[in-house]
Amino acid sequence: MKLLSFVISVLNEEATIETLCREIKENIPAGYDYQIVLVDDGSGDGSFDVMKNLAEADKNIQVVKFQRNFGKSAAIQKGFELANGEIVFTLDADLQDNPKELPKFLAKLDEGYDMVSGWKKRRFDPLGKTLPSKLFNFVVSKFFKMKLHDYNCGFKAYKKKVVDSLNIYGELHRYIPVLAKANGFSCGEVIVEHRKREHGKSKYGMERYLRGFLDFLTIRVITKYKKSPIYFFGGMGSLMALVGFGLCMYLAYIKYFLVEGISGRPLLMLAVLLSVIGVQFISIGLICELMVHLKGRKSDGVIIDKTINFQ
Repeated sequence: MKLLSFVISVLNEEATIETLCREIKENIPAGYDYQIVLVDDGSGDGSFDVMKNLAEADKNIQVVKFQRNFGKSAAIQKGFELANGEIVFTLDADLQDNPKELPKFLAKLDEGYDMVSGWKKRRFDPLGKTLPSKLFNFVVSKFFKMKLHDYNCGFKAYKKKVVDSLNIYGELHRYIPVLAKANGFSCGEVIVEHRKREHGKSKYGMERYLRGFLDFLTIRVITKYKKSPIYFFGGMGSLMALVGFGLCMYLAYIKYFLVEGISGRPLLMLAVLLSVIGVQFISIGLICELMVHLKGRKSDGVIIDKTINFQ
């Protein structure tokens, strides 16, 4: 019997946890067993007590309690570490994800995809949340060349090898499909029902937009330059050093051919500054290259699905 693992990050959702676990168990397809991992991300209400009671009544439910709020990414990563199923699901704890959709995800995985992301095509969120989400999805799709409509949907399904390859921290849970693609995995998409929030309130404020932008820069760097950081640092450093060298040559022409003073010119300060910073960036790139080399360039991030021996 195959095992399905469900990883759920919980923050102040005492009114929904019991219902969510019941719905998950009611919708487990025939032929599957289940494991539910509930991660309490520093809740300030009675969420942990509810989860503790659920775990005491059901041996297939595990509970982890964080001492404080570390964020959704940290909770998901901890859940991934404890998940033992061949297929791992993530769901939000607010009951807006409907466990009745489980067969859709399993069918899509059977088509050959390594992970499947939900698409909340019809959403019941306020305009201030849906419009930024659409912009975010559009920008990410264009930059990372993926055809997904809803990267940040919490309802996803993964094969175990995908989960084992991920390292989620900060706010990187929004970019899990991008990270999976960078590791060589395929990602599909299914339309899912998005239910209205009946209890509690959204945990995200305006600060998530700044964090999202910074995480976008992080993902851009680690997916494109992880194996060759010299291309990132060296590229910028070389450009700055080249401009600085050009300015130095121009100032030398003024001093020795036009016989004019240059000591008081702001351009001299700029030329020296660009040259020094350019050399520093190149040096940082070389140091990063040494770190990558020492860590093991050939094995880092390479996922081997199967090995075939030819006779």
